[in-house]
Amino acid sequence: MVENRPWANVFAHTVLIIGVALVVFPVYIAIVASTQAPYELLRGTLPLLPGSYGIENYTQMWQSGVSSSNSPPAALMLWNSFVMAMAITVGKLFISLLSAFAIVYFRFRFRIFFFWLIFVTLMLPVEVRIIPTFQVVANLNMLNSFAGLSIPLIASATATFLFRQFFMTIPEEMLEAARVDGAGPMKFFKDILMPLSVTNIAALFVIMFIYGWNQYLWPLLITTDPDYTTIVMGIQRMTSEENPQWHLVMAAVVMAALPPVLVILFMQRLFVKGLTETEK
Repeated sequence: MVENRPWANVFAHTVLIIGVALVVFPVYIAIVASTQAPYELLRGTLPLLPGSYGIENYTQMWQSGVSSSNSPPAALMLWNSFVMAMAITVGKLFISLLSAFAIVYFRFRFRIFFFWLIFVTLMLPVEVRIIPTFQVVANLNMLNSFAGLSIPLIASATATFLFRQFFMTIPEEMLEAARVDGAGPMKFFKDILMPLSVTNIAALFVIMFIYGWNQYLWPLLITTDPDYTTIVMGIQRMTSEENPQWHLVMAAVVMAALPPVLVILFMQRLFVKGLTETEK
């Protein structure tokens, strides 16, 4: 029997409220700073209430950017980041699903060796192999392009491993039943494995989108054209000025945080839906 202890509930909710406040307060400060006049932030003090320059600051950042730091408009930088993050996410999921499907359901020589060969690449992140990767991308004339931004980051050993482990839990009877019904490998993959993998796909989509959205070193290395500047690069350039315009920097920070938050909220529904459908 579970005892009802009101003091324990009050304590638990108090701890949760304090934790939420600690997380939300810096975000609130960024929003407040983005609505202030330029001279307000230069005084060294920050009001706790929003100012009256929010629309002006966001409009300027969205349409014009910061010319002194060579940062293009936020609209262009957000679009570049979105295209890069989506290309990385969709590419990782597509390649990982197919590679895990091949490793689990196709009996070919050295398939376990190839799996562990893929898994070993976890010890070689982009930062370790960045020079040869840059040379390959340059030789293929993919500098200053969305292909150069996304293709070198598409392969994912982690997603391949997770999908492989999930596919191995699916009973063999389902594969045999599909064969009896005359379903080929790709039909089995599309009609059976994909619906069962909705939960994993939703979770990995969120993780990989944020991974692609937050990329800084690789885009900085292979792009020199301002038309391919990502939002993370733009924020770094604005903060590295001698006299940063913090009201515009904070406006860019708030706009940069919105797409990942929206993706998390949207994919959370799919995650719960995937769990419900799988249990049915």
